[in-house]
Amino acid sequence: MINEVVATRYWSRRPDGRVQCDLCPRACKLREGQRGLCFVRGCEHGEVVLLSYGRSSGFCIDPVEKKPLNHFLPGTPVLSFGTAGCNLACKFCQNWDMSKSREMDILADRASPETLVRAAGELGCRSIAFTYNDPVIFLEYAIDVAQAARAASIKSIAVTAGYICAEPRADFFAHMDAANVDLKAFSQDFYHKLTGGHLQPVLDTLEYLANETEVWLEITTLLIPGKNDSSEEIEAMSAWIREALGADVPLHFTAFHPDWKMRDLPPTPPQSLQRARDIALKNGLRYVYTGNVHDLAGGTTHCHHCGHALIVRDWYVLEEWNLDAGGVCGHCGTPCTGVFEAKPGRWGARRQPVYLQTFADRHES
Repeated sequence: MINEVVATRYWSRRPDGRVQCDLCPRACKLREGQRGLCFVRGCEHGEVVLLSYGRSSGFCIDPVEKKPLNHFLPGTPVLSFGTAGCNLACKFCQNWDMSKSREMDILADRASPETLVRAAGELGCRSIAFTYNDPVIFLEYAIDVAQAARAASIKSIAVTAGYICAEPRADFFAHMDAANVDLKAFSQDFYHKLTGGHLQPVLDTLEYLANETEVWLEITTLLIPGKNDSSEEIEAMSAWIREALGADVPLHFTAFHPDWKMRDLPPTPPQSLQRARDIALKNGLRYVYTGNVHDLAGGTTHCHHCGHALIVRDWYVLEEWNLDAGGVCGHCGTPCTGVFEAKPGRWGARRQPVYLQTFADRHES
């Protein structure tokens, strides 16, 4: 039986009798029975607890490129899942049905870490992704799953906005093998008005991952017309990434579609994505991609030395593979930075829902 309510570490007591959650920069201050903005952490018996351990809004096998990760085990399937809630309040949320949920009933499936890892292995998944909503808010469950996965030689991927305090950040990412961090904009004004958060903690997370860990890192920015897509902002952001993180960190510019509380804006024109990609490449980033649109050039990995096409992608399907052993260019021998196996996976673009209770019933009855 999964214990859905578990104790947490990152909280402190306030002089006024409230407890403060110290997981993320929001520092929610709670009285008995109250929940934080994330919805899944709350105050019970004078302590901050996680209320959704072992529960999920659904499990699905995706291509790893959908996270998006283009330089981490390309072509392989990943068992993906999320819970409910989020510690940001993005008005443009593209997964609002899960991240903005205030109903525990959305968490219809459940699995212990051991069941989840066993299912991933039996289904041929090379990794497990914590995604759909932000995994930092269910840190305790994610870490337990990642520990079980590592023991089974299965990788763990965090798809996150990176909005987390320093101590839990080190704890969380010590158990992750790869991360895609959503850098929502390069403007504090944008973060304040459209996410209810702050830019600097996200930049701190990015610098920590790039410079102090072995976690494979990629970055995604959703380009929203008129909000974060100016050439000046993209110039500043890509220059910062090159200087602070390095030229080898892949950057994905993805297309916005009207959703949640920003239905009055148009979808991102493909030309805006291509312009952003051109600017980032000009600023010295070696691997820049476009997403949520059909763009063969924007999905292709090129050798930064000779320009040869290394991995040609049509959406999530790998059409060409021109990497030799060790992840080097088959044309000139220059290394392509990433986590590559000798041969690519062949999962393709399939999306396969999985009901984890089936595995629990089979192995834990």
